[in-house]
Amino acid sequence: MLDLVPVRSDQTTSDAIAATVSLARVADELGYRRFWLAEHHNMPAVAATNPPVLIAMVAGATRDIRVGSGGVMLPNHAPLVVAEQFALLEAAYPGRIDLGIGRAPGTDPVTSFALRHGAGGVSEEAVNRFPEYVDNVLAMMDAHGVGLSVNGRTHPLRATPVASSVPTIWLLGSSDYSARLAAEKGMPYVFAHHFSGSGTAEALALYRSQFRPSPECAEPRTFLTVNASVAATREEAERLALPQLLAMLALRTGQPLTAQLTVEEAEKVEVSDAHRGLLDAMRSRWVIGDAAEARSAVAELAATYGVDEVMVHPVAGAHEGSEPGSSEGREATLRLLAG
Repeated sequence: MLDLVPVRSDQTTSDAIAATVSLARVADELGYRRFWLAEHHNMPAVAATNPPVLIAMVAGATRDIRVGSGGVMLPNHAPLVVAEQFALLEAAYPGRIDLGIGRAPGTDPVTSFALRHGAGGVSEEAVNRFPEYVDNVLAMMDAHGVGLSVNGRTHPLRATPVASSVPTIWLLGSSDYSARLAAEKGMPYVFAHHFSGSGTAEALALYRSQFRPSPECAEPRTFLTVNASVAATREEAERLALPQLLAMLALRTGQPLTAQLTVEEAEKVEVSDAHRGLLDAMRSRWVIGDAAEARSAVAELAATYGVDEVMVHPVAGAHEGSEPGSSEGREATLRLLAG
């Protein structure tokens, strides 16, 4: 599953983190394969600002589930810093760490600038050098490291002194660009179906047709992400999905962003006729329904696109009066999907 650490109007950041840890434990107990954490900055409804820190919290609170980034937005960071962070995570939790890498900024241009102290940020140069940055991360985490040439001398550079294993590294994207790059480098590929909702089949077909085997990945390996709200009845699942639908509508239409509304607050919002079509189009791409409907929809997604895995982003909101340190709707989504 994918988690953005949503922050509701009735929560503090501490509450939201506690809810994520509780959700991760549920996912672990139910036998889910992965728990990934996103990177977004300066957003009132998202506390997933630092994937490596959150990964350490979640991995320490769980036992078997793989924990990773969905993803680290590489142009925001120096490749060596990312390599060091994930080399340490892999050393602490060997065989349980995934590094998902993305090219998007995950924020607004001003915040991108601040992330790098004005030294490039997500500039055109940083984005253009993305393939090089990916290579750097891969090489620096290898046990042998890389050689950095300075003033005619070669200096060894390693992310960690004695690496015995490395995380599985995935390339994330929602466009042809990331599909081509993942294929060229022989890397596993994740399509952000939960965010894009279009071009999924084309990107996956491009990736598979151009894939070049690598020592780490002998054949194409893919999964996609999907938003899901599952409840005892379809009607309740629709109600629980409304807060996230309104948040996405605000993001897509340039409206002010706020903490995620409760279900009751969301039901009081009037959506204009101009935006109703966009809201309905987003809803149609999500998995919303009771347990049987939702499990069938997820299986159909996997079969339609031929992916190895489906990553669920549980988006069910909360009713007024819910426990701030938990997310009952999201936990129920995982439980009902797992059967």
